[in-house]
Amino acid sequence: MIKINLPHGNSVEIESNENKELNYSDREALDILRHTTAHVMAQAVQRLFPNAKIAIGPTIENGFYYDFDIPDHSLNMDDLPKIEEEMQKIIKENQKVEKQVIKNVQEQLTDFNLRGEVYKAELLMEYAQQNPTLYVCSVDGKAVWNDLCRGPHIPETKYIKAFKLLNTAGAYWRGDEKNKMLQRIYATAFWAKDDLKAYLTFLEEAEKRDHRKLSNQLELFSIKDEVGPGLVLWHPNLAFVREQIENYWRSEHRKRGYVIVNTPHIAKKQLWDISGHTGFYDDNMYYLNVEEDKDYVLKPMNCPFHMLIYKSRRYSYRNLPIRMAELGTVYRKERSGTLHGLSRVRGFTQDDAHIFCTQDQFVSEIHNVIDLVDYTMKIFGLTYEVELSTRPEKFVGEIENWDKAEAGLKQALEQKGIEYQINEGDGAFYGPKIDFKLKDAIGRTWQAATIQLDFNLPSRFDLKYTEKDGSLQTPVMLHRVIFGSMERFVGALTEHYAGAFPLWLAPVQAVLIPIADRHIEFAESVYNRMKEAGLRVELDDRSESMNSKIRDAQNSKIFYMLVIGDKEIEANAVAVRTRKGQAGVQSIDEVISNLVSEAKNR
Repeated sequence: MIKINLPHGNSVEIESNENKELNYSDREALDILRHTTAHVMAQAVQRLFPNAKIAIGPTIENGFYYDFDIPDHSLNMDDLPKIEEEMQKIIKENQKVEKQVIKNVQEQLTDFNLRGEVYKAELLMEYAQQNPTLYVCSVDGKAVWNDLCRGPHIPETKYIKAFKLLNTAGAYWRGDEKNKMLQRIYATAFWAKDDLKAYLTFLEEAEKRDHRKLSNQLELFSIKDEVGPGLVLWHPNLAFVREQIENYWRSEHRKRGYVIVNTPHIAKKQLWDISGHTGFYDDNMYYLNVEEDKDYVLKPMNCPFHMLIYKSRRYSYRNLPIRMAELGTVYRKERSGTLHGLSRVRGFTQDDAHIFCTQDQFVSEIHNVIDLVDYTMKIFGLTYEVELSTRPEKFVGEIENWDKAEAGLKQALEQKGIEYQINEGDGAFYGPKIDFKLKDAIGRTWQAATIQLDFNLPSRFDLKYTEKDGSLQTPVMLHRVIFGSMERFVGALTEHYAGAFPLWLAPVQAVLIPIADRHIEFAESVYNRMKEAGLRVELDDRSESMNSKIRDAQNSKIFYMLVIGDKEIEANAVAVRTRKGQAGVQSIDEVISNLVSEAKNR
C-alpha cells in the first residue's frame, strides 16, 4: 500500500505491492495522480467523440499526454475547455477506480477489437505473457469505462482537484513515422490548486521567453523550407552573439593548454566502422554517395578525426596530456517530430574536445574540465545540476574498463565535493559520462556540458604512447563539451536572458536618440567616438518622437538608450536610460569608459 499525504492534512491510500509513504509534492505521487487524470481525460474524449480510439497516455516530466485516433474530427484548442468540462463531470460522479487482472487475454482481445480499440489490442498482444491488467471505472458498482494499464491509480476520481489541458499536437503511433499520425493532448495535474496556478504562471513566463518567438522580435535566426527542417540560418544579431561566445571559448581554451584543430564534414564509411558508429549509431547518420561503390558519411561526431590527428605522430608519456579542441559542425538524422527551434536540430556545432592522457592523469584532467565548466557557467549567470550516466545495454569494450571508468568519474566528482545523481544505463556506447544540466532564470534545466571517459575508442584506433620503460601503452581519452552544441546553448541563453543579452554579448550595446533634427550633428560626433572605442552603437535619426524611439529600442532589448537634447549638448553629455529606466545625465567620456569597462569585464 502506498500512502500519499495530501494538502491540508488529508491522505489517500493507493493499492500497490510496495509499502511506502509519500508527500503530495513527490514526483511519484504526482505521477500516480497524473496517470489517473490521463485516463479521465481519455474517457471524456470518448464521451464527446464516440468514434475516438485510445492509444497511450503516459506521464512526462511536468504532466501527461494521451494519444487518440479520431477519424471524424481534428482536435484544436477550442476543444480543450469542452473536454475539461466533461472531465469535471466524471470527477463529480466520483467513479471508483479498480485494477483487474485480465484472466482471459483472448476474450479481452476480442472485446477490444469489437470496439475498434486496435491500439489497445496491439499492446495487449505484446504484454499478454506479463499478467496484463485493466483500469476499470465504475459508478454505483457498474463498470462504465476501462483501459489497458498496469497502474497504480488513485482509488476514486474525487481526489482529482487541479488539472489543466495545455495544447494539442500530432504524434505517430509509437513514434514511428511509418505508422499512422495520431492526435495528442498535453495536460498537467497537481494535488493542490496553488501548485497548478504556480505552474501555469511558470508556463506563461516560459512562453514569453521562447527563443523562437524572441527570434521573430529580435531577428535572430530562421529555418527555411528551402534549406530543410533542423538546419539553422543564423541572422546577423544572433551570429554576433555566437561570435562573442566562440571568441571567449578560443581564448579560454588556449589559456588552458588546448590546441585547436579543424576537420572535414564528411568521411568514408570505413572510419565509422572503426569507431563503431555504424553498429551503434547507424539510424542517426546521413550517408552520401561521393564516389562509385564508396559510401561517405556526414560526420555525426568529431572524435574519430581527432584520434587520427593524434595518430599522425608519436608521443611519449612526457607529451601527455594532449588536449585537442574543435568547434566542429556535425549532422544527425533526428526525426522531424522532435525538432524544436535551436534546441533540437539536424546540423549543429559542438565545442568539442578530446583529451589524451595516461591512467594516472585522467582524474586530474576531469577536475580541470569541471573547473572550466564552473568558471564558464558563472560568466553566463547559470547554475547547474550533475548526473553520472552509467553503462548502457549496448556497449563496446570490456566490463572491467567500464567499471574502472565509472569509478574514475565518481572519484573526480567526490574529490571536487560535487553532489550528483546516478542516471543508470544512459552512458554513451563507448563510455560513461558526467552530464551538467544548466538551470536558467526560471528554473528549467538544459543539457549542456558533458565529460565522457573512454577506454575503448583509443584501442579501436590503436592509439599508443611510449611509457617510461619504453613500452607502448594505449592512452585514456576524455570526450568533453562545455556548451554542448552552440545552437542549444545559445537558444538556452536567449531564454535565460529573455532576449536581453548582457552588454558583452549584445549585438547593439547602445542607441543614440537625438530629440530633434538640430541634435543629430552632435549625436553623430558621439556615435563616431563610441565606434572608435570599439562599442556597438546605433544612431536613430528617424523623424519619430523621442518616446517612439525609446519604445522601439526597448522592444529590441537594447541595453542603453542615450538621449540627446539642448541641455545635453550644452553639458557635452547624454541622458542615460537603461532597460530598467532613467540612469541620469553622464558626460560622453564617462559613458564610453563605463560601457567599455562593463563589456570587457563581462
